[in-house]
Amino acid sequence: MSDATISNSGKRHLAGVAMATFASFGGILLGYDTGTINGILQMPDWLRTFGNPLLSEGTTVVHFSIPTSTESLVVSILSAGTFLGALGGAPIADICGRRTGILISCVVFCLGVALQTGALTLPTFIAGRFFAGFGVGLISTLVPMYQSECSPKWIRGAVVSCWSLTITVGLLLASVINNATKARPDHGAWRIPIAIQFVWASILFVGMLWLPETPRWLMKEKRETSASRSLSRLTGHPPDDLTVQAELQAIREALRKEDKAGESTYRDCFRLTPNRIALRTLTSIVIQALQQLSGITFIFYCEYPSASPFFVRKFIVPAAYADGTTFFANAGIQNPFLVNVIVNIVNMAMTLPGIWGADRLGRRPLLLWGAAVMCICAFLVAILGAAAPVQDLAPQRAVIALVCIYIAAFAATWGPLAWVIAGEIFPHNIRAKAISLSAASHWLWNWAISFAAPYLVNSGKGDAHLGEKVFFIWGSMCAACVLFAYFCIPETKGLSLEQVDLLYQHWSPGTARRFRKQTPEGSRNSSGMEKGTVDVEKKNGGLWESAVETIPVLDV
Repeated sequence: MSDATISNSGKRHLAGVAMATFASFGGILLGYDTGTINGILQMPDWLRTFGNPLLSEGTTVVHFSIPTSTESLVVSILSAGTFLGALGGAPIADICGRRTGILISCVVFCLGVALQTGALTLPTFIAGRFFAGFGVGLISTLVPMYQSECSPKWIRGAVVSCWSLTITVGLLLASVINNATKARPDHGAWRIPIAIQFVWASILFVGMLWLPETPRWLMKEKRETSASRSLSRLTGHPPDDLTVQAELQAIREALRKEDKAGESTYRDCFRLTPNRIALRTLTSIVIQALQQLSGITFIFYCEYPSASPFFVRKFIVPAAYADGTTFFANAGIQNPFLVNVIVNIVNMAMTLPGIWGADRLGRRPLLLWGAAVMCICAFLVAILGAAAPVQDLAPQRAVIALVCIYIAAFAATWGPLAWVIAGEIFPHNIRAKAISLSAASHWLWNWAISFAAPYLVNSGKGDAHLGEKVFFIWGSMCAACVLFAYFCIPETKGLSLEQVDLLYQHWSPGTARRFRKQTPEGSRNSSGMEKGTVDVEKKNGGLWESAVETIPVLDV
């Protein structure tokens, strides 16, 4: 496609791109809720309200705390809710629609926020955390699904990647707001950060009221008039325009073939079919698992030994505490809050190159190079952390730099692209169920790592006492990410969802590198192909040709 064609297409689809991108705002709910809880658990008023007296002088209690088990429950109950919510997103998406499902998610999330804000007992607060997590789980299934079905194919990767960007924005906002309220002597210290979540949910709810339902879901429900209006809003063409009608016809044909197989179930996500449904489902589940096993959850969210992430406790606050100073204090940074802000800014800023590169450089190159950089950084962190004395500032500076590089590589590659891949590789009849399984895999491993990490790094009885050597595990998993991306992820850049389905009919693991053979615009490339491959990019008059069938090129 020429640059002029892409430019004109971009202008025509500007409204549709904006609509699909707006749904990414749901990521702020996830990022903010995840980022705010650790700070809240350390606020004096929250501990006075929900904790137990620990130290006292005479009859005056001077310190409160909560047991480790309770702290773990408060933090991890969100992941339990998100796991169940991710699975619940499938039936809601299929029955109520993608857009309506997001609206329902906002209501459930607000219920959880209301319970937390008004809580004066710990069970009420925990119940609020669960409902908020359930709402976030629904959103994590529905938003990427909505974006994948509404985005123009030439920018779908960037649009879905915005979901990851808004998560990082939410994390940064949580750090800033927690710092602004933590010193308050009343309930406002923790209620204000929690109640602000009403604002994020309200913005998403009101915005989604004005956005269209996805044309693919409307076509499946036999609401063709509504589907044509929806597609008209997304493409900028009138409903009776030939472009809109051609795209509706392509969707209609794809749905007709799916309807022959009957109503789908979760079992259908694992059936061995010519278009490799089971492989796609396993790909989406594994890519989310590897994203979490890369170590990012450990770096950002795991508690060691209190509310500070292990990386901060180990490398920023020296373990000896001999002179009461910290590394950053010695470096001239007196406020540890700046560490959180710096890390979150790196995370957010480096998501932008990933958004830019998803539809220009492709999914595979970003996944491969990102995992390679993360692998190198993780192993170097493990080696330096294990070998260098904690008082030696030079290795500490190197470790901090390496962790920031690791975060940058993750944010630009595996952070957004795991969601992009999971959102675009399924046919319509199982898309809701398969994406819900993928999102559930994300939250299951998120919980598992959060739960297991303290036992891996702590030095108490029954603990593994790995400390910084735990990064050998994350480095090994990043190496697995490289192999998985190389052998199991085909390039889907620039393909419509229907064309992705065609791609999987001819592709199999091990041929990902050589399968998608680029063909210059207008060429016929009828010879010179590698043996055993199919050139799915061969164009002829706007049609994609394969040995099996022909699918029109769609703009959505």
